[in-house]
Amino acid sequence: MPDMTRTIPQCSPLAAYQAQAADIDAAIRATLEHGRYILGPRVEAFEQNFARWVGSTHGLGVANGTDALCIALRALGVREGDLVVTTSMSAVATAVAIRAAGAFPLFADVDDDHALIDPEQVEALFATHRDRIKAIVPVHLYGRCADMGALDAIARQHGVPIVEDCAQAHGARWEGRVAGTIGAFGSFSFYPTKNLGAIGDGGALVTNDAELRERARLLREYGWRTRYISDVEGGNSRLDELQAAILDVKLPRLDADNDARRRIAALYRDGIDNAHVRIFRGRDDGHVYHQFVVRAADRDGLQAHLAERGVGSLVHYPAAIHEQPAYNNAAYQPRPLARTEGWAATVLSLPMFPQLPTEDVARVIDAVNGWAGPR
Repeated sequence: MPDMTRTIPQCSPLAAYQAQAADIDAAIRATLEHGRYILGPRVEAFEQNFARWVGSTHGLGVANGTDALCIALRALGVREGDLVVTTSMSAVATAVAIRAAGAFPLFADVDDDHALIDPEQVEALFATHRDRIKAIVPVHLYGRCADMGALDAIARQHGVPIVEDCAQAHGARWEGRVAGTIGAFGSFSFYPTKNLGAIGDGGALVTNDAELRERARLLREYGWRTRYISDVEGGNSRLDELQAAILDVKLPRLDADNDARRRIAALYRDGIDNAHVRIFRGRDDGHVYHQFVVRAADRDGLQAHLAERGVGSLVHYPAAIHEQPAYNNAAYQPRPLARTEGWAATVLSLPMFPQLPTEDVARVIDAVNGWAGPR
């Protein structure tokens, strides 16, 4: 008999640790006893293993996903005053990384079906900003790839690179191609709630270009080719040995974890039946369901209803980036983005993590279906 009084968390990094606790503990102890804690053999091994898993030639571990995106843009020559086309329907980290590279985010609207950047809107921005746009950063939001075919065609036409923001898309696919392998760089976060999560911060870049990998490597650590001698102005963004060891333990399980997310999503799609709740019902083998999102006109009412029944939920994200005070000013050329704003006002993330029990999924479905809608 399931415990109906227990709160179901929206996500659970603890459950991910507990699923592999013995192996993770052993890897931590071995790393501590080895005595090399920064950019040592465990980082090198994880870089190679992760790049191989993604299907890329080169990997580079960095301190977090924000740094990964910033370093990629800098390695591609993005500099002060440039524009980078991206989406406002993302974690603010996407914009933070672009600004850290010296550029400004130029926001394109999203599609209404998946909240992914709309290639037609991207193309329209080139008509008025062609000379300043130096890169495109599509965000593979919630675990589903943006339309990389259309975006790649636009990027090639205008001679600008793509950096894929894959922070929520470890293993997602676009027409058989793995997220992160289509653009010049793939940028990943290993924040603890990600499909592949560290126990702390971490990030990585993947690329098939050895020269770009070397540029990014210099930017990662002070611009050093020779220790203590900076050839370029770099920074300090190092994935530590402990997190690399943990990630290397968890990586072989990632395919199975993504399959578990797909099974949970299928249960949600088949089971949720409420006229006041909108979900994506189509089959999508390339989706890795970092989040399972629904939409409701009275999103706050639905969230309160779920909370009363012990079902956790989160809003990803309650305000689009261009709606937030730091980015809603003349420097960012704000413009109405109707579909983006519609998503931000209505989206809600249901519980989603690989260890979520089937009986808890059933409780979530019953709670959603039991909501009477707006009052």
